[in-house]
Amino acid sequence: MSDASRATNASGEADLSAAQQRMVEGYLRHTACEFVTKDVDTAVATMDGEPHVVLMPTLVGGIGREDCRRFYRDSFIFSMPADVEFVPISRIVGHDTIVEESILRFTHGEEIPWILPGVAPTGRRVEVAVCTVVRMRNEKIAHEHVYWDQGSVLAQIGLIDGTQLPVVGPEAARQLEKPNGPLNTLQRRGRGGPR
Repeated sequence: MSDASRATNASGEADLSAAQQRMVEGYLRHTACEFVTKDVDTAVATMDGEPHVVLMPTLVGGIGREDCRRFYRDSFIFSMPADVEFVPISRIVGHDTIVEESILRFTHGEEIPWILPGVAPTGRRVEVAVCTVVRMRNEKIAHEHVYWDQGSVLAQIGLIDGTQLPVVGPEAARQLEKPNGPLNTLQRRGRGGPR
């Protein structure tokens, strides 16, 4: 999401306190360094104390300032696919935590060490829902935990056969933008339909 005004507090209200607005502004400064200016040193400067970043499905990231700097420099900021797109869906702001829901879209045209480490480019399009949980301290990032459905990513690039496993493809991410179904397709695909 591009600005603090579109976020809601943990109660679902659109009005954020002044402290929550400053927290969101700190988070947006950080993400601008990651995705707009691609400035590793300033990205780390927006982090508090000894931060950590963990991309949970791949356990890629960094623990501590220097490890975060290495992660951003060597595995993340300069390893974005050329056509990467983050579509913001929602942001909830609590007392010291921001939770953001988004859709990540990209073409797997090069190795992407943070989401598909060691996987040769397939040229396939990927669309996956992402949830980011950010703990803030002193209006700076204390930690980021990022989640997505790696099974969906692997099925979309053809590394696993999604027709033989209980995984879905881009339709899961599309439900975030337009929740209009169909739902329960995995249940119907199994023997005897839904239980």
